[in-house]
Amino acid sequence: MTNESFEVLITAEQIEERVKELAKEISEDYKEKKPLLIGVLKGAVVFLSDLIREIDVSLEIDFMAVSSYGSDTASSGIVRIQKDLDQSIKDKDILIVEDILDTGLTLSYLFENLRSRQPNSIKVVTLLDKPERRRVEFKANYCGFEIPDRFVVGYGLDFDEKYRNLNDICILDA
Repeated sequence: MTNESFEVLITAEQIEERVKELAKEISEDYKEKKPLLIGVLKGAVVFLSDLIREIDVSLEIDFMAVSSYGSDTASSGIVRIQKDLDQSIKDKDILIVEDILDTGLTLSYLFENLRSRQPNSIKVVTLLDKPERRRVEFKANYCGFEIPDRFVVGYGLDFDEKYRNLNDICILDA
């Protein structure tokens, strides 16, 4: 793809195995429900795509685009909704699908925004969690991997719109 070299943090095989485990847990928790999975664009699209193919309950999907990064490697702290949902979530069981839980600012904002729309329930699944970076108290209901405080790319995660298509999750020292 490029001439750059990356330090692999989590391999594609490890991701695949963990996504299957998360899907099994989610399927069990939602066996009597029809969850609406909300993919947070753009980073979570690969994770969401793999996750929904492993979940064995009826579900719906929708998308939101929310940003606090821009073209930097550190959160700006300002959260913006760039694309809202296409449907009402009133009385629905919501599962927010996020690529990474970092400072907690974006997910905390998104969680409160969606809660104000009167869903039946809201839970969060994140592929990656960086607890060292937390600026607000927030914990995901389901977590793929806890990672160190390093900037990562691949499997949907980017730096300035690059590297989303790497199969592994890699450390980028920008």
